[in-house]
Amino acid sequence: MYRNIISNELFTVLIIASLIIIAAAKLVAPKRFGDFIYVLGNSKYLKIYARDQKFLDKFDALLFSNLVISVSIFSYLVYQYVTDTKIISVNILFKLVFGIGTFILIKVLIERLLASLFDIDKLIDKYLFQKISYKNYLGLLLLPINAILIFTIKPTLPIIYAVVILLLIINIMGVITSFKTHQNTIKNNLFYFILYLCALEIAPYIILYKVFIS
Repeated sequence: MYRNIISNELFTVLIIASLIIIAAAKLVAPKRFGDFIYVLGNSKYLKIYARDQKFLDKFDALLFSNLVISVSIFSYLVYQYVTDTKIISVNILFKLVFGIGTFILIKVLIERLLASLFDIDKLIDKYLFQKISYKNYLGLLLLPINAILIFTIKPTLPIIYAVVILLLIINIMGVITSFKTHQNTIKNNLFYFILYLCALEIAPYIILYKVFIS
């Protein structure tokens, strides 16, 4: 049985865990981490490290762990605001961590499977690397935002909307970067691209949203 907690101790533990994970990522690949910090304004990171990516990459795995924790904390803060509760349910928070992590991993695995079926592994690998890099950057950005919302500023609807809009803008920037890189391929396969968008980029998030609000 998971117990309910009134204080922010659990959030503190998770934020410290995220800091340790990020420090470990920097320790594993200090130069890569330095390039990653500037991924929004510089495509150098995407061009250089896309060539050397592996299916199981320590650096990406560590940043992905931080992403899952950070998104889970923010989602729970939104849940607390919507339900107007100060109690932290370990059960719900655990479900969020597990659900978000599983959702992203299954989505990536399905995309890789489809890439293998259509023999476009190299193209999808580069696309997924770019997309995952931007998502990992969102996790990095959410860490200080979560800390501020927990310990300094009480979450309000305008603040929540502002954070969500900021995250969407960064995510859209990542999508646009990927589209620019592969625009010729997209133009030649426009139908399959639209099908991909509907099936693997739009539909999963609609389902996740409905699950979350229920």
